[in-house]
Amino acid sequence: MKKALITFFIIFILPINILAYSKFVIPGGESIGININSDGLIVVGFYKVDNEYIARNNIKIGDRITKVNGSSVSNIKELTSLIDNNIKNNTIEIELVRNNRIINTELVLKEENNILKTGLYIKDNIVGLGTLTYIDPISKIYGALGHEILLSETGGRIEVKNGNILLSNITSIDKSRNGRVGSKNATISFNKKIGTIEKNIDSGIYGFYTDKLPKKEKIEIEDFSNISKGEAYILTVLKNNEVKKYKINIIDKYNSKRNTNKSFSFEITDENLINKTGGIVQGMSGSPIIQNNKLIGAVTNVVIDKVRLGYGISITKMMEDGEVIK
Repeated sequence: MKKALITFFIIFILPINILAYSKFVIPGGESIGININSDGLIVVGFYKVDNEYIARNNIKIGDRITKVNGSSVSNIKELTSLIDNNIKNNTIEIELVRNNRIINTELVLKEENNILKTGLYIKDNIVGLGTLTYIDPISKIYGALGHEILLSETGGRIEVKNGNILLSNITSIDKSRNGRVGSKNATISFNKKIGTIEKNIDSGIYGFYTDKLPKKEKIEIEDFSNISKGEAYILTVLKNNEVKKYKINIIDKYNSKRNTNKSFSFEITDENLINKTGGIVQGMSGSPIIQNNKLIGAVTNVVIDKVRLGYGISITKMMEDGEVIK
């Protein structure tokens, strides 16, 4: 069966109370906007200047430019200013990070139509949509998505300098069908920040919830070992930001993958959800999964050829990883 992801440890012996996350959490399900500022400028492509790719020799797609002419750079405006004010002989010195290694190189700019050009397509921030999974009411740490955010142009993980989760409202749904995954469409309120983004790692995004805690009944978290095949439900939003529950069926769990974001599989069985979405859609990642009135995990991935089938991550994995940001 063809499977695909949709995207959108060093083990220490520690005292038992180090991972002190709460046994009861506030369940999510709300749609959230995601705005991440990258740690450095990400090279996502090249363009020709005077019919020549001037940057390809010493810069690669996926590189993160962190300094220009010895000064730190974190956004496109800073890059433009540094080029305008510090350039010598149309050459800039660049410090970049590639595969966790720091590399120093030079880039010779070319003039075209009286404008100096780098020949680089770069990004300094990412905007997206996902679903909140939980909030720890004691630490105020939240977890969302259940998987890392990858840059579509490079396939690489976004290294976070800073960021926020934001209020959003679902406006429409592009339905999924076998072979094509649909998506939630939403408006994002960029002036309504509800949390910080501190980490983007393989199990999701994590940060501190800064808005008032939702007035919801707390739910107990369940260990992976107690997840069973059979009925469960997810919490997600299909319109505005109204969280509703939808039935699913847990198909299997995988002990060898208990610490991955594909630790168990499930099928959408709720006819109302199927009629509206066709199955799993982008933007549903992070939707809490509940079984026997306990939070067991979150939606992460979809099987492209069978869009009613998906994978989940264990909630204990997410909460353990969330503890790292303290």
